Amino acid sequence: MADFQKSDAPLQRAFLVGVQTPGMKPGEGAELLLELKELVENLGLTVTSTTLVNLKATQPKFFIGSGKAAELAAQAKEEGAPLLVIDEELSPAQQKNWEEEFGLAVIDRQEVILEIFADRAQTREAVLQVALARMEYSLPRLTRAWSHLSRQRGKGSLGGEGETQLEQDRRIVRDRIAHLKTEIALVLKQREVQRRKRARKPVPGAAIVGYTNAGKSSLLNKLTGAQLYAADKLFATLDPTTRQFTLPDDRTLLVTDTVGFIRRLPHRLIEAFKATLEEVVVSDFLIHVLDVTNPSVDQHQATTLAVLAELGAGKKPTITVYNKIDAIAANTLAAMRAQHPDALFISVHTGAGMDALLRRCSELAVDDFEPAELLIPHSRYDLVSKLHTIGHVRSQATHDDGVRLTGRFPTKFATLYTDFLYVPPEPKKKAGPKKKG
Repeated sequence: MADFQKSDAPLQRAFLVGVQTPGMKPGEGAELLLELKELVENLGLTVTSTTLVNLKATQPKFFIGSGKAAELAAQAKEEGAPLLVIDEELSPAQQKNWEEEFGLAVIDRQEVILEIFADRAQTREAVLQVALARMEYSLPRLTRAWSHLSRQRGKGSLGGEGETQLEQDRRIVRDRIAHLKTEIALVLKQREVQRRKRARKPVPGAAIVGYTNAGKSSLLNKLTGAQLYAADKLFATLDPTTRQFTLPDDRTLLVTDTVGFIRRLPHRLIEAFKATLEEVVVSDFLIHVLDVTNPSVDQHQATTLAVLAELGAGKKPTITVYNKIDAIAANTLAAMRAQHPDALFISVHTGAGMDALLRRCSELAVDDFEPAELLIPHSRYDLVSKLHTIGHVRSQATHDDGVRLTGRFPTKFATLYTDFLYVPPEPKKKAGPKKKG
C-alpha cells in the first residue's frame, strides 16, 4: 500500500466524475454533476475538469468498471488533481480500493456535503450535529489509505490510521460518538423547553423551506428586516434562525429559516439535523421557496417535498413561492404562472409580489382561530388582557355581570375561554291575560 500519510500536499485540485445510470432521467446525471461542481467549489477547491460516465450496471470494486476507473485516474493525475470526487455514494471498501489502486484521494458526494456542513455550522447545536454525522461516516472508513478530507485541510481530530492503531482509533471514534449523542440530547432538552415557552405565546409560526440557494434567508431578511447572512451559494447558512414581524392586520408572525435541502442529501444528515428540522414540524404552516430561474426547479420541488414527507410535515399547510422573477424572461414567467396557478411569484430583490405573500400569511395564520362571544367575570381581568393578546377582539363592553368580548380566538388556547362562552338568556315569556274566575 502506498504511504500517502507522508504527503503534506493540500488537496486543492479536484477531478469530478458524474454518473448517468439507466434508472435516472435523461440528463439528470449531468445536472447533478453541475451541482457537485458548485459544492466542491464552495469548499474552496479548484475543479480541473468534470466527466460524465454512462453506467449500465454498478461494479463492486470501484462502483464503475476497472478499465474506466484506470482511465479516469490517469486523467486526474495528468491534470495535476490529487483528489477525485465521484458523484455517488461509495462504500468504504470502494473508496479504499480506489486509493490503494491508483494513489489518489477519493471521496464521494456525501463526504463533500459533510465537509460543507462542517465549514458552515455556527451554533453549538449545528456543530455537534455535524460532528456526529462525520464521526459516523468515518467509523467504517478508518482503514482508508488517505486521511479524511478535513485532515488534509487542517481540521481533523482523529489519531493515526495505521493497522496497529485501528482498534484504538475505532474505540476513540465510538467514545466520541457516544459523547456527542449525550451532548446533543442535552441540547434537544433545551430546545424543547424553548419551544414549550414559545408555544405558550399566542404567536403563530411559519417555517421557510426549500432547496438550497433558493433565497430562503433573503426572504426572511425581507420580511423581518433581519440581517442574516445570505449568499449566492449552496448551504450559505445551516442554523435555524427565528425572527418575528408584523402582518398587515397588526398581528405578529414568527418565521424560521431552515437548512436548505438538496438532492441525495446523506440520510445521516437528515437524522443528525432532526432537531433543526423539527422547526418545520412544529410550525403552523410552511413557506416553500423555489428558484424560478433554475432549470431543475421541478426536481428541486420534488426533493423538498420528499424530505418534508419523511419528516412528517408533508400535509402541513404550505405557501408555494417562486422567487427571483426579476431574473426570468416575461414569456417564461407567464408560462410558469399558467402551470402553477395556486403558487405565488415574487422577487425578494425588487419586492414584487410581497404584498400577496403577506396576505396569504395572514390567511393561514388565522386558520386555527374560531369566532366566539365571551362573558368574563370582573374578577378575571387578567384573562381579558390575555385574550386581547392571543386573539382578535372585535368589541368589548362592560356589564354588571362581567366583560362581554366578541372576536376570534385560537383553538389551541380554547381551554382558557370555553368556560366563559356567552349564552344569551332566554327571552321571558309574556304572561297571558288572566282568566276570569
